Amino acid sequence: MTGRPAPTEAAHYYFTYIDCIASDDILAALESQLDPTLRLAATISEEQSLHRYAPGKWSIRELLNHVSDTERVFLYRALWFARGFETPLPSFDQEVAVPFAAADQFSWASHVEEFRAVRLATLAFFRNLSAEAWTRTGVANGNAVTVRALAYIIAGHLAHHTAILRQRYL
Repeated sequence: MTGRPAPTEAAHYYFTYIDCIASDDILAALESQLDPTLRLAATISEEQSLHRYAPGKWSIRELLNHVSDTERVFLYRALWFARGFETPLPSFDQEVAVPFAAADQFSWASHVEEFRAVRLATLAFFRNLSAEAWTRTGVANGNAVTVRALAYIIAGHLAHHTAILRQRYL
């Protein structure tokens, strides 16, 4: 599926992520993020992955775990809506999820492998969507959103957090 989401395809605040992606080909954008992200992760040591750039901020492990968790949530939303389910889905609160993930208790290598597996699952799902599935709409967190917008949000969310990682952590 090509083409960018229209402003009506997601809540305004999601365009913070959607606008991070310049491509009209979201599959290519999602695919193009995997190797560079894994290469960046390979430059971070186990010890360095526990770094927080300021008190109260997430560690690098927590950041990557958050990216993986969020990708799963948005992919689930895309699956739900693409498959025609009409039941609205609840919100996802990162402030609840991050502490319960206990990311610092698990190795950096395990987080990197988890991210890789999640992204591969995301790619497999989106590669096998019919043209009409991309424009299906559902409600999550009280807001209408299309499957296409969710794909852009996933890619943009990673781009957003990769930029933070480079600017504030490394």
